[in-house]
Amino acid sequence: MPYVQTAEGKLFYTRREGPQDGPVLVLIHGAGGSRLHWPPQLRRIPKATVYTVDLPGHGRSEGLGCRTIEGYVAAVTDLLEENTVDFAGASAPVIVGHSMGGAVAQKMALDERERVSALVLLSTGARLRVAPAILEGIERDFEQAVNLITEYAWSSGAPPSLIGLGRKALRETGSEVLLRDFLACDRFDVMGRVEDIDVPALIVAGSADRLTPIKYSRFLSERIPDGRLVTVAGAGHMVMLERPEVVAEAIQAFVTTDH
Repeated sequence: MPYVQTAEGKLFYTRREGPQDGPVLVLIHGAGGSRLHWPPQLRRIPKATVYTVDLPGHGRSEGLGCRTIEGYVAAVTDLLEENTVDFAGASAPVIVGHSMGGAVAQKMALDERERVSALVLLSTGARLRVAPAILEGIERDFEQAVNLITEYAWSSGAPPSLIGLGRKALRETGSEVLLRDFLACDRFDVMGRVEDIDVPALIVAGSADRLTPIKYSRFLSERIPDGRLVTVAGAGHMVMLERPEVVAEAIQAFVTTDH
């Protein structure tokens, strides 16, 4: 099975093999998520090798999750080292992160620069403060907190079946891991460093995102020197699941362009 040993335990990942000279993408999910939050359209980007990972404590990976973004960065770094995806320059992987995964991606670009050729940042920000109602609610009334997060994570036009699967995924993650995820997000802040990200960055945002409002993405696109913003009209926080074709097309165009 595709596991790699990390400080948090065994890390599960998948790999879809592409051409040897094609780009390598590493997809990192958000808080309370798993590799299954990436739809097939993104896991099968044409002519690319694509890794999807269950962060510690999520999906099929061991552990209880990390209280810091740096902890998740370390786990992803272990994955890259195991697979020797730690090339220099243009051959390094494109780190694709959603929400909390976007925080991991930004930290990698800042602190593990040699491992990153470009970023794709979906529904994320340079700072990810979490409402006290969510942090306190996870401990006091987990089911109510799950419902609150679910309410804010999807647009009004999202299919009920998708919303139901999203709620189920949060429940399966469990209160302990989910709380650690949101604590890691709440402590994350690179607003004063984001201008030092010196790799090309595609920033994707849903116009109806209520968890990480579009102003977060505008900030990233304005401060990252080679940042570009794609807005997906009507989509919510789970933009890649609500509009998979649109997001896949944007990423495909980005990774096949000379930067």
